[in-house]
Amino acid sequence: MSFRREKFIEYGGPDGGDGGNGGDVWIEAVDGLNTLIDFRYQQHFKADTGVHGMGRNRHGHNGEDIVLKVPVGTEVLEEDKETVVCDLDRPGMRVRLAKGGNGGFGNAYFKSSINQAPKYANPGLEGQEKWLWLRLKLIADAGLVGLPNAGKSTFLAAASAAKPKIADYPFTTLTPNLGVVDLSTQERFVLADIPGLIEGASDGAGLGTKFLGHVERTAVLIHLIDATQEDVVGAWATIRGELEAYGAGLADKPELLALNKADALLPEERAQKVAEIEAAAGITPYVISGVSGEGVRDILRLAHGKIRAARVIEKAAALKLGKTLAPTEDDPDKDWAP
Repeated sequence: MSFRREKFIEYGGPDGGDGGNGGDVWIEAVDGLNTLIDFRYQQHFKADTGVHGMGRNRHGHNGEDIVLKVPVGTEVLEEDKETVVCDLDRPGMRVRLAKGGNGGFGNAYFKSSINQAPKYANPGLEGQEKWLWLRLKLIADAGLVGLPNAGKSTFLAAASAAKPKIADYPFTTLTPNLGVVDLSTQERFVLADIPGLIEGASDGAGLGTKFLGHVERTAVLIHLIDATQEDVVGAWATIRGELEAYGAGLADKPELLALNKADALLPEERAQKVAEIEAAAGITPYVISGVSGEGVRDILRLAHGKIRAARVIEKAAALKLGKTLAPTEDDPDKDWAP
């Protein structure tokens, strides 16, 4: 609150300026990052405070925004770890997490013909403050699931240029691996290999289901079964049970069932294992071998077809949603940017 006071000017009137708004906190998905490790060591972020208004109708400038740079595929959750604030699945996607406070108004703002000397000012409003959780999910089109030693890493190496660690003991794969499958110049997709699941993984056994989040975004799952083991039906049932226990729609995703390591089986053994799986699952499994390459390209082409079909449906749904819910470009309060 301020009044103009100058010599020989009897009625200077109010001249208190408005305060500047506080800065916003934004989050943006950028290429070139692949981990959230930086947020382990710095967990508090605050945008700049707006400058207060001053006399002689001087308005304070707005506070600077702060932008958190995260990898593509980052999911932002509320403090309950369940409510999704946003899913940054495209490079350049930008979302406002917390809005800065209003800077308030000086007494000059309230001047009118019936109140020519207001003796009050608006103190403004506090900015938003909140706790959020960040979760990174890999961006992949297809995902490999199966028990340990089902041959997932070998399959990934045969299908792409990826070079995952391969050994003949369980839990060789300890972190997810990605590979780009190039079938032709027009047929390309990303394949994700996650650590093997065991019975009880949904309850924390083995490596648990902590890595299943990386295949939530996939359009199709390739379920590999070690054809050299005795109980192939039990292996199939174990993975299906863990997918259903995990939830997040994994059990409902299109699935390509494959008997791997077929190069180690005799023809009659192949027929027997295929019949057992078909009787239990109700679908005929594909017979493949990551070592010899048998059937690998065929199942990859089938996976690519399902991926294309799923992406067309997703794009149509996104366009429909965008037409009804997207704010206009000139909306000053929109909390997103393409």
